[in-house]
Amino acid sequence: METIFIVDDAGSNLAMAKQALEGQYRVITMTSAAKMFNFLEKMMPDLILLDIEMQEMDGFAALEKLQQGERTAKIPVIFLTAQSDAVNEARGFEIGAVDFIRKPFSEPVLLNRVACHLHIADLIANRTRRVERLQNSIVSVLADLVEVRDSITGGHIERIAYYVKMILEEMVIKGLYANEMHLWNLSTVASSARLHDVGKIIVSDLILNKPGKLTAEEFEIVKTHATAGEKIIDNIIKQTGEDIFLEHAKLFAGYHHEKWDGSGYPYGLKGEAIPLQGRIMAIADVYDALLSVRPYKEAFAQEESMKYIKDNAGKHFDPKLTELFVSISNRDEFKKINVCKP
Repeated sequence: METIFIVDDAGSNLAMAKQALEGQYRVITMTSAAKMFNFLEKMMPDLILLDIEMQEMDGFAALEKLQQGERTAKIPVIFLTAQSDAVNEARGFEIGAVDFIRKPFSEPVLLNRVACHLHIADLIANRTRRVERLQNSIVSVLADLVEVRDSITGGHIERIAYYVKMILEEMVIKGLYANEMHLWNLSTVASSARLHDVGKIIVSDLILNKPGKLTAEEFEIVKTHATAGEKIIDNIIKQTGEDIFLEHAKLFAGYHHEKWDGSGYPYGLKGEAIPLQGRIMAIADVYDALLSVRPYKEAFAQEESMKYIKDNAGKHFDPKLTELFVSISNRDEFKKINVCKP
């Protein structure tokens, strides 16, 4: 049985809507947006009926907040309103409402609109799951191909995705770069990070698996993997159509070796001119490399690795992201993945 939240500060409206819907749906009523957000921490509804004209936080503000949450952005929201205003309707649809129902509403209209949007939401959810399965399958094949060829970095790709996910979640909590991230789906972004080294496909096995330090010429060849990865993903986009998953992957691949002070490659970008995906990956990628055994070095201890990250804030790394990364580095779930074997 589907769950519906009804949010309205008028008790009579709540009673009418509940009477019409209960029996067919699990109905939960609440008198404010604040109560709705508290309840969303415990339960996710299949649909929300949301009054526009409420005290403290109106329906528009509540919907904007819902759209900013990874878990809540996909919940279909129908506005309840006593007004007949084309401007407000246009604003509501622009924010993300799926429909409007006039108050006082008739029971048949309410039931039909709710049934229609629950059916649509179910179709969208099934399609989204299929797309996500396809994406994950493609990513897994490409990522496995890279790791099989680059034998010295086993497990690197999955650890990187985990680091990126933790960074993204903490960025949302702290509101860091919120304007750039407000439309990001964190799971999509973290999964796309697994393609950051896909460009290594074009680098010779003799170089990737060389048992010793690379020469200057060999290192220049390795450096081409950033632009190669960007081009590989861009070609996929051109052939399959624009896809937000691939757009994120392209930025991770092309910019993860740029440095905050402009001394990185391949473009020598500086500061916030570097795409946010590249600045996030720069920290995660270097941190994992420091902890890992390489032909030219032993694995660093966690404390030593964190010291390097902190010492290079404002030089290699975005200072704000560095501070955030340091703040999560002592968590147990973070330390559990810091085991990198040769």
